[in-house]
Amino acid sequence: MSSGAVPRLCALQRLLGSPEGRGMEPASSPLTTHVLDTASGLPAQGLCLSLSRLGDHGQQWMELRKSYTDPDGRCPGLLPPGQMKAGTYKLFFDTEGYWKKRGQESFYPYVEVVFTITNMTHKLHVPLLLSPWSYTTYRGS
Repeated sequence: MSSGAVPRLCALQRLLGSPEGRGMEPASSPLTTHVLDTASGLPAQGLCLSLSRLGDHGQQWMELRKSYTDPDGRCPGLLPPGQMKAGTYKLFFDTEGYWKKRGQESFYPYVEVVFTITNMTHKLHVPLLLSPWSYTTYRGS
């Protein structure tokens, strides 16, 4: 791949990971996330993440979506309406890649947030507060 293709590919992936790129409004997704860089006090733009679901027999993780956070640190539309089902899910955040792009050493190469969905009618928000040396997550609204 040519050196000019990599930035274009990353830009396209970021666009596809944003509601503007998909034509999907953030409110239409039952699952969202928001990453804040607490070291800078700004949204964590361009952080690569993926959503996976544990197989029905608890054997293997199946990747459902890979995306990047938008300029506001959000990744709306992770799970399109009607595709949420009960089960165990995992959000994988590539924190090492995020910090390396900023020339910053970090302690955690990645963050995995594993959670269970039991009620498919509820909207779920999974925020991540991130610094090079720590992270915090919780169930948001």
